[in-house]
Amino acid sequence: MARRRIFVVLSRRSLGYSRLSLESLFRNSLEPMDVHLITDSSADKDALSEEVNKFPTTGQHSWAVYTSDELREREAVAFAPYPNLQQLRNGHPCWRKVTDPVLLSEEGEELIILDPDVYFPNRFRFEQTLDSGLLLMWQKPNCLLPPDLVSRALKAGISLAHHVDIGVAQWRALVELEWLDWLLGRLRAGAPLPYVMHVEAVVWAAIAMRIGGGFLHPRIWHCWRRTQLKRLLHRTGVPGSELLRFEPFATVKCFHAGGMAKYWLEAAKQSGRMDCGNLLDQPSPVVPFVQLTPTRYKREQRLKNMLRKCGYYRVFRSA
Repeated sequence: MARRRIFVVLSRRSLGYSRLSLESLFRNSLEPMDVHLITDSSADKDALSEEVNKFPTTGQHSWAVYTSDELREREAVAFAPYPNLQQLRNGHPCWRKVTDPVLLSEEGEELIILDPDVYFPNRFRFEQTLDSGLLLMWQKPNCLLPPDLVSRALKAGISLAHHVDIGVAQWRALVELEWLDWLLGRLRAGAPLPYVMHVEAVVWAAIAMRIGGGFLHPRIWHCWRRTQLKRLLHRTGVPGSELLRFEPFATVKCFHAGGMAKYWLEAAKQSGRMDCGNLLDQPSPVVPFVQLTPTRYKREQRLKNMLRKCGYYRVFRSA
């Protein structure tokens, strides 16, 4: 059986929650995996290697840890004609989720890219990676930030997918590097990209509209959402781990614990509510991408600005 090719960009600082994510991945994947962990330094590499070696379920899988510097030679060759790609790779560490899996792959190979805060509560199989196109998780409303960058992209005529979540991305190493370098140049507009992790989401949203594909089904690949009720409950003192009680762990292949939710995973796991162990080995349907139009984005930004002026985000800033 072919090994699924998995990539996770993370640092040892994330181990409070990423060790839970990785352990659930190794324990619950029904398919053999070739896992690539990409980190910042030799100290990070040692810490991550020590952690994964503790997992009792790594036997059927292969794995390796790489530092950013260990990929310098590959970067120098693959990205030599593309200065904007080089700047992306050497910017915020989260942006390396776009660049580094390509450096570790041959053309056409599968890339399944995971955030370090996704959790797998059941025995599962990954969805089939498309021969051509991108699969992303779905999130409402979206994680396209910062607003100035999104507005710049839309004004430049760059099509963006709406509702993108960057917990999981699946595609093949068929990326048009010349086009991606052009995209980054348009987003930069002669200045450095803002040092914000969410820039990655804007890049994925543009790739989605460029090569097609769709969303992993949100009922099966589920993303935490900060609803008004959850904000209110947390504001009144309900622990975050109790808020996770209402998530559909029994029926999902993957749960993305975005935002503050990642810091509640430990307590939720200790409660016994997260590990369901059900068998979810059937493929789920792909949901078509939806384009974010300038008109819709302006309307959403007006609503957010109105809520901000009313003090909504000051009152409900948590959860």
